[in-house]
Amino acid sequence: MAKKQFKAESKKLMDLMINSIYTNKEIFLRELISNASDAIDKLYYKSLTDDKIKVDKKKFKIELAVDEEKRTLTIKDNGIGMTKEELETNLGTIAKSGSSAFKEENAHKKDIDIIGQFGVGFYSAFMVADKIEVTSKAYGEKNAYIWKTSGIDGYEISDAKKDESGTEIVLTIKTSTDDYDFDELLHDHKIESIVKKYSDYITYPIVMNMKKRELKKGSETEYEEHIKETTLNDMVPLWKRNKSKIKESDYNTFYSDKFFDYEAPLKVIHNSTEGLVSYNSLLFIPSHPAYDFYTKNYEKGLQLYSSGVLIMEKCADLLPDYYNFVKGVVDSEDLSLNISREILQQDKTLKNIAKSIETKITKELSDMLKNERENYEKFFNTFGSNIKFGVYDNFGMNKDKLKDLLMFTSSKTKKLVTLAEYTENNKDADSIYYCCGETIDKIDNLPIIESYKEKDIEVLYCTDYMDEFVLQTLMNYNEKKFVNVSTSETDLSTDAEKEQLATHNENSKDMFKLMQEAIPEVSEIRFTNKLKKHPVCLSSKGNVTIEMEKVINAMPTDETLNAEKVLEINENHEIVKKLEKMYKSDKEELKKYTKILYAQARLIEGLPLDNSTEITSLICEILSK
Repeated sequence: MAKKQFKAESKKLMDLMINSIYTNKEIFLRELISNASDAIDKLYYKSLTDDKIKVDKKKFKIELAVDEEKRTLTIKDNGIGMTKEELETNLGTIAKSGSSAFKEENAHKKDIDIIGQFGVGFYSAFMVADKIEVTSKAYGEKNAYIWKTSGIDGYEISDAKKDESGTEIVLTIKTSTDDYDFDELLHDHKIESIVKKYSDYITYPIVMNMKKRELKKGSETEYEEHIKETTLNDMVPLWKRNKSKIKESDYNTFYSDKFFDYEAPLKVIHNSTEGLVSYNSLLFIPSHPAYDFYTKNYEKGLQLYSSGVLIMEKCADLLPDYYNFVKGVVDSEDLSLNISREILQQDKTLKNIAKSIETKITKELSDMLKNERENYEKFFNTFGSNIKFGVYDNFGMNKDKLKDLLMFTSSKTKKLVTLAEYTENNKDADSIYYCCGETIDKIDNLPIIESYKEKDIEVLYCTDYMDEFVLQTLMNYNEKKFVNVSTSETDLSTDAEKEQLATHNENSKDMFKLMQEAIPEVSEIRFTNKLKKHPVCLSSKGNVTIEMEKVINAMPTDETLNAEKVLEINENHEIVKKLEKMYKSDKEELKKYTKILYAQARLIEGLPLDNSTEITSLICEILSK
């Protein structure tokens, strides 16, 4: 029989499909199994509308077989099969799909779930096969036909023998190369692993005769091998099961198996969503970061399925960056896929699913904060930085969604509080006060905190390098502005106290001018009434604070930042009398004391000393007098 030519535009098109559309050779099996599932679906659907068609749904299955000696892999179904004309039309024309046509013909019926729609998936087999034979018998027809091809040169169709309706595809697997070990595809355990990965939730049994090693009857030590038909797939995914019948252990086992984490997740989010966009999702909030979470190799994303078939291992578009720690699966029949199921159209459906998932995660976290406080605090201690990142990223675009998930340590209880709780506890305050530092203890011991403790004013302790950027992005919460207690502008004193202090500073301006000659990097020196026991503190002016300076300058970049620093001296401390006496009698000694006071203030703030040797010498000199 003469070979027939493919009705494709050119040989180049097939080369493109084989070498470019599919980036993973294992995909071919997913495609052929999906086509087999479609064929069974069609027959079952027709049996519901045609009384002449009698089928037993329990007998539907997809069979796989490998023959290592002949180098063949067989995929067989007992579905609707194809006539000679359908073989010609569906397989002889690239990108012609019987599934697509079937779905179009029955578009008014809602209960059709056809996986393959584009007719290209079949040709993915050429990635792994030198020769393909397709034997098919259409349901209700007497004759069967075999379609053969060895590649882009063409194909043949001839009569064949087949008892039952359905299709059998025999692939002759290529010889292994340096780039790919094709021999692996002739091992049943490799085939099993591919099925589990991509086709685990096909709704019909995928079976295969496999070698099983079992103990001999009556023996505790001797084994024997049996060939046993084994079902490779689970068929009904956990996310499509009734939630009321799923145990916590079922979720934990699924999570462990799918995401290789042997610690139970902190939270499970299981939803079935219908409406403008329909999908099932099973999401997990881990109890700890992934081993590579803080490396550049970490990839966010959810496993994306279409009608139970894995489309993408990690679909990054389904999660915003601030929820990149979430693991899970999403399964939708509404996705628009192009000619390859592994390439997604960036359409409205995907965006709507992503938006819906983001909303569900946010709501679940809010509910956890409200109803499971201990669990939420565990979450926040682990992934709170992500929430903070989400607040200030993109110029605060998402701050209103996330601000109520934020937590900071309270100066009063040393426990985490939300912004809502702070404002509730401080109804009479017109501001939300905060202070930044490396640790809770270091902040708690800062000189500036003393006056707030004395006045019983709650302060939020911020120990994360992002905290200050987050609060500046928010600007206010419930109309209460955020105020950094470490800035020079912050003042809790009365009008009378302010006036008295201003007079003292005005009278001392010449002394401060002389002192600044010793520490020119300081923009201002002045007396303060903020301090109780400590002689000095360092504050800042303007938008750049001392903590910001430390954060930016600690980063591995060439960028440096300098806060506009103010040296504040406790006007009620004994050191003031000493400074004023030296100004009158020994101005050079005053400069030495100034350098020491500034060094003390820098150390309290956690800033380095560039002149530590000089300061040490000055201290020794003064102590020896």
